[in-house]
Amino acid sequence: MSLRLSTVILPYRRWHEGSRAAWVRAEELGFHTGYTYDHLSWRSFRDGPWFGAMPTLTAAAAVTDRMRLGTLVTSPNFRHPVTLAKELISLDDISGGRVTLGIGAGGTGFDATALGQEPWTPRERADRFAEFVPLLDRLLTEDAVSYEGDFYAAHEARNIPGCVQRPRLPFAVAATGPRGLRLAARHGQAWVTTGDPKLYENGTPEQSVHALRGQTERLADACAELGRDVTELDRILLTGFTPDRGRPLESLDAFVDFAGRHAELGFTEIVIHWPIPDSDFAADQKVFERIAMEAPAQLR
Repeated sequence: MSLRLSTVILPYRRWHEGSRAAWVRAEELGFHTGYTYDHLSWRSFRDGPWFGAMPTLTAAAAVTDRMRLGTLVTSPNFRHPVTLAKELISLDDISGGRVTLGIGAGGTGFDATALGQEPWTPRERADRFAEFVPLLDRLLTEDAVSYEGDFYAAHEARNIPGCVQRPRLPFAVAATGPRGLRLAARHGQAWVTTGDPKLYENGTPEQSVHALRGQTERLADACAELGRDVTELDRILLTGFTPDRGRPLESLDAFVDFAGRHAELGFTEIVIHWPIPDSDFAADQKVFERIAMEAPAQLR
């Protein structure tokens, strides 16, 4: 299978001041999926403009026809499965069945405290995630759901007519730990990673490849425990968080080399950030577009 190339467009611009044009251009360039972050704000963008993921993707659905759309990633930090399910079913309908839900356990950033709560510990995040994903699965596949858990509840929640995609829209589960990888193996149609965060500052690209190989092997083990073939899952690498940082976007050759090394690990989709000037995601727009148009053919 050819390696898919996708992009993630951060929602930091007003729709009619650059955001709309980026989504339209992404489809023109042939990206497989256009993702956006599902945060209330994010890191260095916290004190600037930042827009909601679901309205942004709804607008993107209205100006595109072929490109898939998705989140990288949604988390329980400020989401509830019942309300999220309703939004996803609506978005899947508006887009004509083009939505993928990237979903993860969340972190300790702005999202973790914006609703006034104390940040959850890693154990608490894992516990909530383990309850969130199966409940969301049910909400997207059953007409009516009642559930009482440790963290979430649903009382005769109705989700008719369900997703356009059957039995539901695909989950791309972000995980590196054992519990998260088991969730990906059980409920995911794809698995997402950004690499090993401990290597970002001082690691090497070679160490990163080694760490990613270990993650893919643990995913295979989690699938084997459930009697599932790991090749049934797409494996997605969200770039920009490995020691390579922005170097793969410096030239077409650099990207093809980077993507080829990761395709050898079993990755089926590489996601690159739409260039943002004066940020960690700064890149030459012309080089970026050349990569989008020419790299896929070299990676078949």
